[in-house]
Amino acid sequence: MKIISQNTAFGGMQGVFSHDSAACKGEMTFAVYVPPQAISEPRPVLWYLSGLTCTHANVMEKGEYRRMASELGLIIVCPDTSPRGSDVPDELTNWQMGKGAGFYLDATETPWAEHYHMYTYITEELPAFASQHFRMDMSRQGIFGHSMGGHGAMTMALKNPERFKSCSAFAPIVEPSTADWSVGAFEKYLGPDKSNWRQYDACALVKDGARFPEFLIDQGKADGFLESGLRPWLFEEAAKGTGIGLTLRMHERYDHSYYFISTFMDDHLKWHAERLG
Repeated sequence: MKIISQNTAFGGMQGVFSHDSAACKGEMTFAVYVPPQAISEPRPVLWYLSGLTCTHANVMEKGEYRRMASELGLIIVCPDTSPRGSDVPDELTNWQMGKGAGFYLDATETPWAEHYHMYTYITEELPAFASQHFRMDMSRQGIFGHSMGGHGAMTMALKNPERFKSCSAFAPIVEPSTADWSVGAFEKYLGPDKSNWRQYDACALVKDGARFPEFLIDQGKADGFLESGLRPWLFEEAAKGTGIGLTLRMHERYDHSYYFISTFMDDHLKWHAERLG
């Protein structure tokens, strides 16, 4: 593991690290906040997945999670959103595809399939790697994210209910197989057969029988992507009658930015802490 930076914050450590990834076939960067309680005992871990065009740094610099994470004793891990490097395929003029737009899936189509395995990286490789270096209680894991990352968090929770004990999202893409800013990426990553897309679509997973105890979703009503890309009401409809608990909070005047995320970050951390014990 390569140390990129380490800083003290609220009695804990905010670090940025990189390592060689077998899943993504290249060097991957991630951020970790370790609270002061981890000095003496393993602590619960929350995985935060960022949105389109982001890196590990966006939430680290703008999310304002460290004070509450320190108070609650939560480890926060913030991975990158895609593989990087000069040999990694990209579409330089398309911010919805390629670098910064991994969509937390395992690509099957050329040329993306060689490097774009973000689902395996987040669910298998990074937890196995990070838990060797930080005092994580891997029996108490939660996951959350924003936009594309909210999509990733919800699908990973639905597909891995035995691993994750809590899941929440800020303005998630709940049905990426029909959303205008994800359909193109899904077809390029996964091919034209839409039945292969369902495993990475929260609404489709629920309709196909996947279950998770409950979700918390916060959404701004002034979000410019609400009607065409996010549409949380689709997940609300899919979850009806399934036994899945859903707290969907719609907020007047809030948009898609980190001003919105930072406003409700404390709420999400407290919500996860209650469920992680």
